[in-house]
Amino acid sequence: MSVNVKLSEGLVDQAKRYAQIQHRSVPKQIEYWSQIGKIAEENPDLPFAMIRDILIADQEEVVGEYEFN
Repeated sequence: MSVNVKLSEGLVDQAKRYAQIQHRSVPKQIEYWSQIGKIAEENPDLPFAMIRDILIADQEEVVGEYEFN
């Protein structure tokens, strides 16, 4: 479900720059930053590199190595 949200022009401009570099849409870039912030807030001792690795792992497809039938 999509929801319209008012954001500052500065935030959207920053998101546009980062989105272009990371090959994401502006909304996906803002979602990515939101996920980082949520994980960082819930786990204040995690370094950014680990948070980034968690997000990358969440996007990977399940290979089925550990599935039990």
